[in-house]
Amino acid sequence: MLVVLAVSIALLLVMWQGARLAREWALAELHHTAGNALQLSRANLTGYLTRHDYLPHLLATRESVRRFLAQPHDIRDVPALNRLLNRSRAYADVSDIYLLDRGGTTIAASNWQRADSFMGQNYAFRGYYRQAISGHGGRFHALGTQSGKRGYYFSAPVWANGRTSETPPDGVMVVKVGLEGIEREWQSLDATLLVTDANGIIFMASNPDLRLTALKPLSEGVRRGLLATRRYTDDPLPEAGFDVLETLPGGARLMRLDGRDYLNLSQPLARFNWRLNILQPLAPVTQAQWLGALGAGGSWMLLALGGAIGWQRRRLRRERERFAERERHTLAHARDELERHVEARTRELMGSNRQLSQEIEERKRAEESLRQTRDELVQAARLAVLGQLAASINHELNQPLGAIRAYADNARILLERGRPEAAADNLVQISELVERMAAISAQLRQFSRKGDDTLTDVSAQACFDYALRLFRARLEAADIRVRLQMSEATCWVRADSVRLEQVLVNLIGNAQQAMCDSAERQLILSAEHRDEWVILSVADSGPGLSAEALDHLFEPFYTTRAAGKGLGLGLSISQRIISDLGGRLEARNRPEGGALFIIHLPAVATPRALPPETPANA
Repeated sequence: MLVVLAVSIALLLVMWQGARLAREWALAELHHTAGNALQLSRANLTGYLTRHDYLPHLLATRESVRRFLAQPHDIRDVPALNRLLNRSRAYADVSDIYLLDRGGTTIAASNWQRADSFMGQNYAFRGYYRQAISGHGGRFHALGTQSGKRGYYFSAPVWANGRTSETPPDGVMVVKVGLEGIEREWQSLDATLLVTDANGIIFMASNPDLRLTALKPLSEGVRRGLLATRRYTDDPLPEAGFDVLETLPGGARLMRLDGRDYLNLSQPLARFNWRLNILQPLAPVTQAQWLGALGAGGSWMLLALGGAIGWQRRRLRRERERFAERERHTLAHARDELERHVEARTRELMGSNRQLSQEIEERKRAEESLRQTRDELVQAARLAVLGQLAASINHELNQPLGAIRAYADNARILLERGRPEAAADNLVQISELVERMAAISAQLRQFSRKGDDTLTDVSAQACFDYALRLFRARLEAADIRVRLQMSEATCWVRADSVRLEQVLVNLIGNAQQAMCDSAERQLILSAEHRDEWVILSVADSGPGLSAEALDHLFEPFYTTRAAGKGLGLGLSISQRIISDLGGRLEARNRPEGGALFIIHLPAVATPRALPPETPANA
């Protein structure tokens, strides 16, 4: 218990000493920073005000001003002089310029056109008038009686006919300099700047709440003197509320205002009989005190912790020496057990690896079997469509076969009658019919062949043409009108022509069967190039698709036909084919009635090589 108490007391002493040293150092730094800022602000304020000192003297010597005072009142050109003073005000960037006559009444002013104009106002009570009318330049700071704005006034005597020792001035030229600009610059500082006059009244401040307040209570005599010159008009000039906490060496003070502590430095402005004060917040000093206390306390705690750790290590080392032998025996036993466990686990892992290898091989075989099954399903779907087309192809083949039989019989009869030329014409007709049958057979071979994984540049319009040739007889027999909406430019896609043709044949066959019971039978085929895609669509005028069909249309073995009329694999396989080609197949109902199937395929800007003609065109 005594050890803990001693350590706590020592910790508090160290933290107190660290906070004290940190405070002294932080105050010295803050004093240096505030002193530099005060010096710069003092030079800036002096330069800002004195740069206009020359202006009233310069204007007082202008011939137009002197001539104006020398003329009788009834012939003076007041507007001309007002404009001259306004131009001079704008050029010099001051608040106001005005001319007083010998009695202190304003007879010309730069603000003659404003509601708060000085025209006709008497300022004989102002200090700058009394100084200038006595023949010297004047300076004065006060609140404007008309505008209510603070300003610094420069004045100069004006003689209409030349200066002599016996002649009093004929008027006074006054220049008012506004103070708002320099105060706005002060507000960008991290400190508060304020200017006090000889009576301790804060005339300028970066904090608007401190303006026209007093550092200390004003006596009745001081207030009567201020009212006589109307320096601050009738402003109450309340006390600012500063509390001096401590006086530091060098004249600096610690002060409190509105619950916040500040470091206060001041410098005299002898030329204006002012003092410039700076209030630097003590927050950095407070922060430094806390950091110093925490740093010293932390260092002390580290030292104490280091000593405690050293003592603890010595105690632990003795404990380790006592139990070292027992630990060695325990570790040896644990090592033997670990080796046995590792050996058993290694055997288990080797068995698992062999089993995993077997499962991987089985998975590869299953994937290969699945791929073969998928290809066989695609070919089976193609052959199923081919079977559906067999009746139409058989009808197209029967017509030329009957014609060939008739031409052959005629040729035989003509040869028997000795007319070989006519028989030759029949043989030519037979040859043309055989070519037609070969073209029909080529279409069947083209559709029944298996595709491969090699993709080429394929014309979408050519694929539509081939599919229509296969369905030509069935469409004509069903009285279905085909409307083509093909882009004039060839739409090239990267695809396998056999598989793309199978999808189009399947969609056209579905549309043909959907319109069996429709009064209007119209098949609309379109192909267009849109941005980076080629859009192929097959639309019909049938009854359209039900909500259930739209939800399950591309599922395997789903069909809307009667039992025995289809397996329900066509659209599922078609969607898989389009997906493998990097596109997508969509289905929806047309607003005017009927179903619409849309194929999106990536477009090829320029074909790499023209594809060979299809066997149907051979």
